Parts: sequence; structure tokens; C-alpha cells
Amino acid sequence: MNNLKQNEVWFLTGSQHLYGEETLRQVAENSQVIAKELNQADDISVSIIFKPIVKTAEEIYAVCQEASQNKACIGVITWMHTFSPAKMWIGGLKILQKPMLHLHTQFNRDIPWDSIDMDFMNLNQSAHGDREFGFMVSRMKIQRKVVVGHWKSDRVKKQIDTWARAASAWADWQGAKFARFGDNMRNVAVTEGDKVEAELQFGFAVNTFAVGDLVAYINAVSDSEIKTLVETYESAYLLADSLKSNGDRRTSLLDAAQIEIGMRKFLQEGGFKGFTNTFEDLHGMKQLPGIGTQRLMAEGYGYAGEGDWKTAALVRAMKVMGTGLEGGNAFMEDYTYHFEPENNMVLGAHMLEVDPVLASGKPSCEVHPLGIGGKEDPVRLVFNGKSGPSLNASLVDMGNRFRLVVNEVEAVEVPHALPKLPVARVMWKPLPDINTGCAGWIYAGGAHHTCFSQSLTTEHLDDFAKIAGIENITIDKNSNLRQLQNEIRWSEKYYS
Repeated sequence: MNNLKQNEVWFLTGSQHLYGEETLRQVAENSQVIAKELNQADDISVSIIFKPIVKTAEEIYAVCQEASQNKACIGVITWMHTFSPAKMWIGGLKILQKPMLHLHTQFNRDIPWDSIDMDFMNLNQSAHGDREFGFMVSRMKIQRKVVVGHWKSDRVKKQIDTWARAASAWADWQGAKFARFGDNMRNVAVTEGDKVEAELQFGFAVNTFAVGDLVAYINAVSDSEIKTLVETYESAYLLADSLKSNGDRRTSLLDAAQIEIGMRKFLQEGGFKGFTNTFEDLHGMKQLPGIGTQRLMAEGYGYAGEGDWKTAALVRAMKVMGTGLEGGNAFMEDYTYHFEPENNMVLGAHMLEVDPVLASGKPSCEVHPLGIGGKEDPVRLVFNGKSGPSLNASLVDMGNRFRLVVNEVEAVEVPHALPKLPVARVMWKPLPDINTGCAGWIYAGGAHHTCFSQSLTTEHLDDFAKIAGIENITIDKNSNLRQLQNEIRWSEKYYS
């Protein structure tokens, strides 16, 4: 996840034999220039790979088949330099199993007013070649992203990168494994879901593991391993006095380190990309994992509490999408409101597990009672979140389909000290306002668990929803409740 350049997007250019070999040579040369420019662009995080231009149904089928089977290929960019009769594309598009971006561009930026002739027109036909291709993709009801503009444009490159990040997250989900330690929190509805349908729809598997399986890993951790990790804690965080070497709660820190090491080994050996647990099922563990869960998330693992595997998977996907971008992506929960007139805010937190990638300063490492779960007091990192443009995203199971709900928010600095609140926290103002944002969220069935992002935009998540083939409801600065409720009604009719 540190570098998305290992992911390949194949650049496919359509043409036909009608125009002669000289024109086809020029098409190929121009396509290579564009692919090279995109591949070297600082704004594009993946590798753009030129593929020989395709001129027949057989060539199109072969490259689509190869792309579908190639593990490094996470998607394709299609572009019709000339007119490419779209019936040639039917066979290839039917078997293509990778996300598609349709780039509607042309090699030249400007019309050469003094020299334009029919040879130029025959070569540079994207304006209607892409429409022919676009009709066939729409006729076949294939989801894709359409980007319009000159290929040297910064805006075009950024849109390509946004889609490529979504495609990278989708590729990361294919064959991914997420572990549930125990079941979900009892009687909670939104954390439930159809794991079979999720694997069919999304490509990742969710399976339950007994807490005892994890405890065996925790018990096998050596004293030297604990000592090394505690030294990391001491250098990376502001340790509470009670957790220092001579503190009366030092043992709690040692136990927390032991749990973190055991969890990491379990996840690494099992090849998992995320996990979830619940405070109601901790048999054999001394404390609910706090700092360990926070640090594993910061390393890239997906996580959500109370058995919420859907949010854990979403956190992982959004972390992949945000690779290399400023900000972070973290498990979050809307906890309580501030209803001051003209200054409404949400305080987001969780019992323990908010990712320190959101911290505005050096986190404090503390130990406090939990009050639920019946175990020893857990160690956790406490901090305030950063301010700035942000969003909350929730993946929910609506029975006959999955729905992604997104709300753009504006994170704000925590305005007052919170000396008695022993958890990490973030504060934000939902857009367009708290009344519309929260009511819209509830109408849409959004969960109380989310992935909070300060690195992604709604465009990233809209692209991801299209690739995944799921419903997407976005609440932003332009939303109003009447229109939003109509969109929800239309979706219900569509999916019924």
C-alpha cells in the first residue's frame, strides 16, 4: 500500500483497417505518446501501460481476455483515436473483468485552422469514434467512468488518478480475507449482513475465528518482543505517568503490547487485510485491544468494532485509495452532538479504536476504565483530530443490495479541552448543515459506524461504487431533503 505504481492500467486504443497503414502507424505513435505522458505524470499514482492498438474483433477479444487474467492489471483505459465500429467490441467487452475508464480526448488540443483537411479529419475522429464506442458500452449496461478533455490537462490527469485509486482498492478486495474474532455485538442490526452475497458482489471473504485462536498467538509472545514494542511506545507517544517504567499501571502497557504483537502475527500469518472484534467476546484476553488496534489500522489494516465486517472492509478499501495522499482514513462513529445555535457540530469517537493517522499532534498513551466488557482497563491513544475538508462513508446491507452512503463534512478543531474524555476524538460539521446532513443520513439508512476520510473526495467513492456495481447516495453542500428522499425512492423502485 505504500506505492500504487505496481498496479497497471492498460491503455487500449481503437481503430480499424479502413484508413490504411500510414494512418494506423500514426494512431499507434500518438497513442504511445499519450500513454507515456500519463504514465510519467506526477498526478497519476499507477502505471499506465501502452498496448498495441486494436483494429479487429479478434484483437479486441484477445487484449480484453489478457487484461482480465493479468493480476497486475487493475483496469483499462479505452480511447477511440479514429472511428472504431463498436460491434467489434462486443465479444471483448462481454469477457472483460476489469474496471474501465473511457477517455474522451484527441491527440491535438487545437484545430489547425490553416491546414486542416480530410486526412486530418480521418485521423482525428475521437469526437464521434468515442460516441460509437460509448453507445455500445451503454447498450451492454457496463459501468465505467467517462473523462472528457485534452490528455495533457491537469484536470484530466487528476480524474484518471481518482478512478485509478478506486480501481486499486477494488483489486485489493479481490480474494481479500477479513477476520471476525467472535460474532457481532448482540442485537445490533446494521453490523449484520450477508457475507455470502458480499463475497459474490465484492470478492472478499469474511470468516469467524474463535477468540481462543487469537489468545494462543498472544500467549506465545516473548518478553523480548514485548520489551521492543514498549520502547516504540515510549518514543512515539506521550506516555501517561502511570504507564512509565516506574508507574503503577506499567503492567497494563506490557499486556497491551503483548496483545498487539499477537494480533499482528495472527493477521500476517493468515494473510488478512482487516479484522473486527467485540467487547462482548474477549474470553482469555486481559483487555479489549485499544492501542494495538489503533496501530494496526495505521499500518493499513481495515478495522471496525462490534463485529462490523462491512465497515472494516470499507476502511481497508479507503486506505488503499488514499495511499500517498495527505490526510488519513479511519474507523469512526458519530457519538454525540453539539447543538449550539449557529454552531452545530458532531463529536466523533469510539470506545478506543480511532486511527492515529488523524491526530493533530503527538498522541498521548493512557489507560482508563472501559465500563463494559468486564475486562481490565485497556490502554489506548488519546488525541484530537485535525481540521479540514473531510467525509464520512458507510457501507450497509439493504437486503436486496448494498448501499454506500457518503456525507461531506468540514472537520473543525476541538474548541475546548476534554480532560475527562479518555478517547481519541474528531469534531465536524456535516454539509450542507447538521439538519439536512443528519436527516439525510438517517433517511438513507447510513450506519453509526463509518470510515472517516481526510484524504479522499466523493469522486473517489462514486468511482468505487460504480466499479463495485452498488448504489451510492451522497450528501453534500448541494443536497436538500426533498430531492434526497426522491433519489432514495427512485433507487428503491430501480432495485425492486
